[in-house]
Amino acid sequence: MIGWMAAAILGVVEGLTEYLPVSSTAHIDLVGHWLGVAGIPGFASFDIVIQLGAILAVLVHYRALLGERLRGLASRDPVAVRLWLALGAGFLPAAVVGLILHKLILEYLFGLVTIAVAFVIGGLIMLWVERSRRHAGRQWRDGLDQVTPLDGLWIGIGQIFAMIPGVSRSMATIVSGQLRGLSTPTAAEFSFLLGLPTLGAATLYEGFKARHELLAHAGGASVLIGLAVSFVVALVVIAGFLQYLKRRGLEPFGLYRIVAGVLILVAVLH
Repeated sequence: MIGWMAAAILGVVEGLTEYLPVSSTAHIDLVGHWLGVAGIPGFASFDIVIQLGAILAVLVHYRALLGERLRGLASRDPVAVRLWLALGAGFLPAAVVGLILHKLILEYLFGLVTIAVAFVIGGLIMLWVERSRRHAGRQWRDGLDQVTPLDGLWIGIGQIFAMIPGVSRSMATIVSGQLRGLSTPTAAEFSFLLGLPTLGAATLYEGFKARHELLAHAGGASVLIGLAVSFVVALVVIAGFLQYLKRRGLEPFGLYRIVAGVLILVAVLH
C-alpha cells in the first residue's frame, strides 16, 4: 500500500517539480524508489493522478485571466480567440502522438538510465538556449497576448519530447517558447496553461483506467492527500517561479539537471 505519509511526500515532490523544468515524473520515480513504493502496482497511475492537484493550482492562480479570456471568447475578442487557438494547437501534437506511443514508452523507455541521459541532454540544451539568448541582442515578445497559434503549435511539437522520462514537460515547452522568440516568463506562463488540457486529459484517462488498482493499492485517502499537498505546494511554486524568471533565467536549472543526471548515471553504473 501507498501509505498516507508516502502520499504526502510524493505530493510535495509533485507540487515542487511539475512546473519547474526538472521533470516531475523522474523525481517522483526516484523518491518512490527511496520510499520503497515504486514497485507497488498502481504507483505509476498514482504519480499521474496526483497531478490533478497541480492542475487545480494553475486554475486558481489564473482564475481571473481564464475567466476574462472565456468571456472574450464568447464575444469573439481577437486576443482571447488567439490564446485559445494557441492552446488548442499546442495540445494536439502530444495528444495524437501520446495515444500512439504511450504503451511503447512505458515498456521501453522508463528506467533510471533514460532519466539520467534526458537530464543531462536537457540541461545542456537549456544552457545553450540561455547563453544564445543573452548574446542575441534583441527584444523578446512579452505577454500572453503575444502568443500566436503558430507559437502554440511549435510549443506543442516540443511537448512531444516530454513523453520521454526525464525530459520534463515544463522544460520542453518553455525552451520551445524561447526558441520562438517569447520572453522566458511568457513561455513559462503559456506552459502552465498548456498543462491544463495536457495534464488534465492524462489525469482523467489514467484515473478512470486504473481506478480499481489505485483504490486497492493506495486507497482513496492517500490519493486525496497526494492531491491536496501537490495543490498547495504547486500554488506556491507557480507564483515564486514566475517572480524568479522576471529576474533570472533557466541556467541554474540546467546545471542542476546535468549534475543530477551524472550522479544518477554513476549510481546506476556502479
